[in-house]
Amino acid sequence: MRRFIPFVKSPAVVSVLRLHGTIAPRSNGALSDAGLATLIQKAFSRGKPAAVALSINSPGGSPSQSSLLAARIRRLAEEKDVKVHAFVEDVAASGGYYIASAADDIWVDRHSIVGSIGVISAGFGLSDFIARHGIERRVYTAGKSKSMLDPFRPENPDDIARLKVLHEQIHGEFIDHVKTRRAGKLDSESDLFNGDIWVGSQAIPTGLVDGVAHLVPKMKELYGKDVILRPYVQKRPLWGRFGASVVNDAMAEVEDRAAFAQFGL
Repeated sequence: MRRFIPFVKSPAVVSVLRLHGTIAPRSNGALSDAGLATLIQKAFSRGKPAAVALSINSPGGSPSQSSLLAARIRRLAEEKDVKVHAFVEDVAASGGYYIASAADDIWVDRHSIVGSIGVISAGFGLSDFIARHGIERRVYTAGKSKSMLDPFRPENPDDIARLKVLHEQIHGEFIDHVKTRRAGKLDSESDLFNGDIWVGSQAIPTGLVDGVAHLVPKMKELYGKDVILRPYVQKRPLWGRFGASVVNDAMAEVEDRAAFAQFGL
């Protein structure tokens, strides 16, 4: 009722947007632009928030989805003239850091892992396995480059060379994004873009983060002790909550665990 009483200043409202999980264009709980578009819009629009705080816990994932999410956050921040603060929990690595750097400042816990500014792709080679079991691979294409990195065929040096070109292009875009968003903050003497990671306060001298701070006390410090924190959390799809798509959910969980495991989490 305070906001309806004349001359009484209402407490500031900060939207808290929870971005937890791997980044992928799937619908079963992963972070994706399509899945989060409405939620992000609400976080920037409802109740005229003084700021949006991103609670991030992501080992990364799809470069395109990371870029789309970061672009949406920046677009709305500028359109609504709202400050954005990122708070890293366990990890903001690779695509997770890409999204974090869309914020005006980045805060970490002393145990948070950040960085991993690089590009990776992985798979398995099964050509010897299928040969031992008498299995013949048959692939027919129109266009000599149509079948690339087929796991059921021996590695092709030309395919590897093409993949490296793609990696370098995506890596270059990632670097440009970080340099633009962290302009004037990055340590020019450090090699920040080799895929390395930093823990907590170790990341402060590099300029990749602004300091060690937690969401609630920092928002109270910046927006007043009576600040209202309004959470926005992605809900699981209806069929997932009722136990459908069990196999897909299980596979997604395995992928998520594997992604976090590479950082010891």
